[in-house]
Amino acid sequence: MRKFKCICLLCFAQALFFEALAQEEVLNLNKPAREAWFTAKGFGLFIHWSFDVQLGMVISHSMVGASADYLDRYVNQLPQTFNPQNFEPSQWARSAKMAGMKYVVFTTKHHNGFCMFDTPTTDFKVTNTPFGRDVTREVIDAFRKEGLAIGIYFSPDDFHFLYRQGTEISRRRPEALASGNPELNEFAKKQMRELMTRYGKIDIVFLDGMEQYAKTELAKVCWKLNPDVVVTRGAMETPEQNIPNKPIPAPWEACFTLGDQWQFRPTNENYKSGTELINKLIEIRGKGGNFLLNIGPDADGAIPAEQAGRLNELALWYFINGEAIEGIEPWTVTREGDIWFTRKKGTNTVYAILTGLPTWQLGERKEFILKSVKGSVNTKVTVLGQNSKVLEYQPDSNPACFYEQTDDGFSISVMRAHRIYNDRKWPNPIVVKLENVLPVD
Repeated sequence: MRKFKCICLLCFAQALFFEALAQEEVLNLNKPAREAWFTAKGFGLFIHWSFDVQLGMVISHSMVGASADYLDRYVNQLPQTFNPQNFEPSQWARSAKMAGMKYVVFTTKHHNGFCMFDTPTTDFKVTNTPFGRDVTREVIDAFRKEGLAIGIYFSPDDFHFLYRQGTEISRRRPEALASGNPELNEFAKKQMRELMTRYGKIDIVFLDGMEQYAKTELAKVCWKLNPDVVVTRGAMETPEQNIPNKPIPAPWEACFTLGDQWQFRPTNENYKSGTELINKLIEIRGKGGNFLLNIGPDADGAIPAEQAGRLNELALWYFINGEAIEGIEPWTVTREGDIWFTRKKGTNTVYAILTGLPTWQLGERKEFILKSVKGSVNTKVTVLGQNSKVLEYQPDSNPACFYEQTDDGFSISVMRAHRIYNDRKWPNPIVVKLENVLPVD
């Protein structure tokens, strides 16, 4: 009975500990002007990649609850076969830029503690593998060359540190967290200082991990070294794999995987379609947030074909419709049914993004009634990407855009007149640009 009471008391103490963690106040010292700069970026590329990609497993988490034999082979053997010969970060950067992405966030160190950068703090690092190169430096250089803002992901949780320390690897026990492990806290801050000072200006920092205390400690290091840095997770709302039901009245960023897993999984993966990803981008931007979309390079360092295909579809849609998602702000309403809205920042130009019409045929005309928009004598209606003057092979067709202010609302009539695919099918949203319109009172 006494043993049972001790266990209950321990569980109760741990419950109080984690309740206190959940109630920790979030510190945000991001400059408002820099947060506005970040929000204007709108769309970013997340990259999860570590040495355990060789086995196609979940990144890092397999260390929790693992046997001693497994941990020994994971820590001491698996890094010695990491040698990605197809690693070309310049290709990653070009693909991201083509897709309309304005910043990158690279996993410099995930929870396993394996550093994808060179550091004197540990031997558990990419420069201590057969590959032997500072991956973080090469990624930063490649994306910076393409003009993308530079962001780094860093986790204060460090399973390798706990392993070497002789502490049971856990996500919940107090001694496995920075607040209950002073050595771990100082170790993480030392690595954070290296990342913030050795790779040029870091624009964005994404701090993951179990507790807010650790993220706040690291955020303070970042702000001290670079007051202009924008800390996302750790200082602002960063919903993971979901989108808020309504706009958040502050800068925010939603992060999503292309499939089910963050790191590349060669089998048993379920990839989202290009249309689904485009629709998420539209919804997030319509609600005033940023979309951070993740890829997972394979063990050889290449973007897998399935992922490259999704990026290519995003690139094609962005090439046509990019102005509807960058330099914008939310409209007075986010949507009317399947029609989503954005507004060019500080103007009377609104974009009505027509989703949910995968079978809209080339040359077919459709009419819509908008309730939140009111036209004026100077209103102009166009479809992004097409001149609405010519329909291929049909010289007698009139693909012009029409509009009319009626008692029921603002009526628009538009034709899909732009051939995107060889089979003349196009499953993705069409964007109607409405210039010089007003909100309905």
